Amino acid sequence: MRKAMVLFASLFAGAVSAAGPSADGAEKPDVAEYIMHHVSDSTEYEFEVPLSDEHKIIPLPQIFIPLTAGACDVPAGEAAAAGGHGAAHPGLMQGCLDLSLTKHTVMMFLSALLLVGSILIWSNRDKSKLVPRGVGANLFEMLVVFVRDELAIKNIGKEEGPRYVPYLLTAFFFILFMNMLGLFPWMATATGNIAVTCALALLTFILTQVAGIRAVGFGGYLAHLTGGVAWWLWPIMIPVEILGLFTKPFALTMRLFANMLAGHIVIFFLLGLIFMMNSAAVGLVAVPFAMGIYFLELFVAFVQAYVFTMLSALFIGMGVAMGHHGDHGHGDDHHHGDHPEGAKSHDHGRAHA
Repeated sequence: MRKAMVLFASLFAGAVSAAGPSADGAEKPDVAEYIMHHVSDSTEYEFEVPLSDEHKIIPLPQIFIPLTAGACDVPAGEAAAAGGHGAAHPGLMQGCLDLSLTKHTVMMFLSALLLVGSILIWSNRDKSKLVPRGVGANLFEMLVVFVRDELAIKNIGKEEGPRYVPYLLTAFFFILFMNMLGLFPWMATATGNIAVTCALALLTFILTQVAGIRAVGFGGYLAHLTGGVAWWLWPIMIPVEILGLFTKPFALTMRLFANMLAGHIVIFFLLGLIFMMNSAAVGLVAVPFAMGIYFLELFVAFVQAYVFTMLSALFIGMGVAMGHHGDHGHGDDHHHGDHPEGAKSHDHGRAHA
C-alpha cells in the first residue's frame, strides 16, 4: 500500500506540475481544478506518467442513438471547436439517447467482471466438498454467509430474507469493487458519481415497493399510504407518506456518494498543499497525513458497501413487514386474510428491523 501511495503522490506531482508555474513563475498551480478533473467523470481515459508532464489520453467510444431523425446531429462549428471528440450532443429530451462510454462506466464494467470472476473462481462448485479450500474461497464464503445471515435474514426474516439475498450480495460486492478500484493509480471511483449511486438506490427503492406489494397486495399497499388515519386527514398524510418513500433512496444516494467523493478530495487536497504553499517541507506533514487518509479509505470502502447493503435489507424488511402493522385500521383484515403465510414472516422482519 505504501508503494501505491508513493505512486499516487508522484502522479499528483506530475499532473500539477504540468499545470503549474512556468519558468518565469508567472503561472500558479491550479490544485482545485486538478482535483475536480480527477474525481469527475470524463469521456476520455487519461494515463499520467509519474514525475513527467506526459499524459496519454485514450478517447472512449461515443454512442448516440437518435430517437428522431437528426436528433443527435451536432452543428459543424461546435464539432470543430471540440476537436471532433467530446462535443456537446443534444440530450434525451431532445430525442438523442446517449450510451457513450465514460471513465466511470469503464470502472463499472471492470467491477462487474471482478464480481463475476470472484464467483467463478471462489465459489464452492464441488458439492462433494462441504468446506471450501484456500484463503480466497474461505474469505468469499465468510462474506456471503455474513450478508445472508446478518443482513438479509435478521432484517427481512427467515422466510422472505433468502429471496433477496442474491440482490444484496450483488450490491455488496459490486459496490465494494467499485470503491476499491478508486484506490489504485490510474483508476477511478465510480461510486463518487452521484448518477451511479442514484441508480443503485433506485434498484433498492423498486425492490422495497415490490416487497410491500407482495406482502399486502396492491390494494393494501395503497391503503398503507393513508397512514391508517381518518379519511379527512388523507390530504395531509398521503403526501407525507409518499415523500417518506423517496427519502430512503435519497439517503442511500447521498451517503455513498458523499463518503467516497470526500475521501479522495481530502487526499488530493493534502498533497496539493505542497504546491499551493510552494514548499517541499510541507510534504513532511502532508504526505503522512494523506497516507493515513488513504488507509482510512480502505476501511471506508468496506464500511460503505456494508452500510448500503444493510440499509437496503432494512428498507426491504420494512416493506415486507408492511402487512403486519396492526395500527393501520381498515387495511389490516384484508392484509392478513389474503396473506396468512406472509404475516408470519413479517413478525421476524419487524422484530429485527
